[in-house]
Amino acid sequence: GAALIGGPFTLVDQSGAQRSDLDFRGKLMLIYFGYTHCPDACPTALQSMTDAIDTLGERGAGVESIFITVDPARDTPALLKRYLESFHPRMVALTGDESAIVGVAKTYRIFYTKAKDQHAAAGAAQSSNQDYLIDHSSFIYLMGRDGRYLTHYPGNASPEQLAEGIRKFL
Repeated sequence: GAALIGGPFTLVDQSGAQRSDLDFRGKLMLIYFGYTHCPDACPTALQSMTDAIDTLGERGAGVESIFITVDPARDTPALLKRYLESFHPRMVALTGDESAIVGVAKTYRIFYTKAKDQHAAAGAAQSSNQDYLIDHSSFIYLMGRDGRYLTHYPGNASPEQLAEGIRKFL
């Protein structure tokens, strides 16, 4: 049977435009869930996605790279737009209200939760409400031109691993 990963969503992109899963039909979708304040896993995964698309050359135009935040409280469209300046120029970032993010995360079988405050655990003063980490799944999904799940890669997959995997479906 087919994996029950993925499905319909309607979110807001980094320009403030409403986007749905249907907007990406006809292209392969490389999707990663994370957040802009992530210190390591998220920028590493997004850079690998960027480099993989570049490695594919002209064929990379057939792949849409998508970053979906799991931190809608901080990841506004404006912040997402600034964040994407470090990655592929065609990458799309998506956010929404909390219920929309919960829904799309469930559809893609993504786990995420606000991490316990490390300072409070150590007995130090409570840090700012805006100063927190999020524990989250770290998978890069490859979805088909019809939006159906094809495969996934670990968040630390190399650009070469991603490009090799994508080539099989182009």
